[in-house]
Amino acid sequence: MDLKQHIRSIPDFPKPGVMFRDISTLLRNADAWQVAMGRLAKAVAPARPDLLAGVESRGFLLAAPLASKLGCGFVMLRKPGKLPGRTVSLNYELEYGSDSLHIQEDAVVPGQRVVVVDDLLATGGTLSAAIKLLQKVGAEVVASAVLIELGFLDGRSKLGVPVTALVRYDD
Repeated sequence: MDLKQHIRSIPDFPKPGVMFRDISTLLRNADAWQVAMGRLAKAVAPARPDLLAGVESRGFLLAAPLASKLGCGFVMLRKPGKLPGRTVSLNYELEYGSDSLHIQEDAVVPGQRVVVVDDLLATGGTLSAAIKLLQKVGAEVVASAVLIELGFLDGRSKLGVPVTALVRYDD
């Protein structure tokens, strides 16, 4: 199955000149969703993760069911003020400003093998920050997995871990 056929492209969203790749059309198609989860599971399983870390918020949609399928745990990487209890944070720069990711202080046992999961890899800023945050709390980040990679932005080169992308756009 060609998963690209189930991803809608929306021009000029969220701003002029941007081609938004909308995964909601894939998520609502039961067959395409099952194929995507199966392919991600097959790609991520060899990394033998203890945990999958989902990046807010679309990364949760992929990481939580994938963790269940693989029999491992799931942790959330969230924006400021969204997690209860003590958190550890990391501020990072993006092409359009800055942002921050947080994780609960006790979410990872030092040395646990973690795969970071998000919906999209663009410039690599968010995934790179997620990896650094997880390393900051003692995780051994062994890989990352995304549904879509915008290859022309070369975000993969910023990550320092193996990357699995189910769909790649080069334009």
